[in-house]
Amino acid sequence: MIRLVDSHAHIYLDDFREDLNEVIDRAKEAGVERIYMPNIDHTSIEDMLRLADDFPGYCLPMMGLHPCSVEKNFEKELYEVEDYLSKGGFCAVGEMGTDLYWDKTYFEQQKEAFKIQCDLAWKFKLPIVIHCRESIDETIELVRPFTEKGLTGVFHCFTGTLEQAKQIISLGFKLGLGGVATFKKGGMEPVIRGIGLENLLLETDSPYLAPTPNRGKRNEPSYVGLVAAKIARELGKDQEEIGEITSSNSITLFS
Repeated sequence: MIRLVDSHAHIYLDDFREDLNEVIDRAKEAGVERIYMPNIDHTSIEDMLRLADDFPGYCLPMMGLHPCSVEKNFEKELYEVEDYLSKGGFCAVGEMGTDLYWDKTYFEQQKEAFKIQCDLAWKFKLPIVIHCRESIDETIELVRPFTEKGLTGVFHCFTGTLEQAKQIISLGFKLGLGGVATFKKGGMEPVIRGIGLENLLLETDSPYLAPTPNRGKRNEPSYVGLVAAKIARELGKDQEEIGEITSSNSITLFS
């Protein structure tokens, strides 16, 4: 059976409340051996941790503040993030980052929250999981000073250019590829062909961005194999090889 890891899935959200056990069963049947769960903000922590307790060693939690949840009171949110991180049990600081797609109102606060969470990741010796929608170049420059200390992580849901991908890799970061890589006009083929498999993680970002042919439906971890299949076709490799290498990349990063 193919070996897969979903490096980024929000399966603790209400979208999965009615059939979560079936979603987990389908993931296991598809070969998914781990599901990494990024936090959003204080409203998601309880549900995420409950899921981690229900599926220990399979659903693995991160702790962070999503940029779209950064508002005037972001410092209060980050105190809670730090408190949880101090208790241990998290595989990364995330989902954190910047977002210029939805609302630019709090971009300065997003940048400050980004720097604080980088400091927390360094303090607790954890990688970071970066969201950067319409803000890849800005985020590369934000994270660059921290990479000089050795901070690492992944740019999740990467949709940028090959040049941007190479910049990110040169900083010691991985790229997370998900459903967009399978879209007809996703434009990820040059990135897939232009960088090595050692730099890639597979993800779904469930329940969002379901890969082709399920685009428009609720995404779920079992669909991560469709991303692996797309990469395999582009590179002329076996899907099993894609799964093996990218799964090892995820487990090594989040260990």
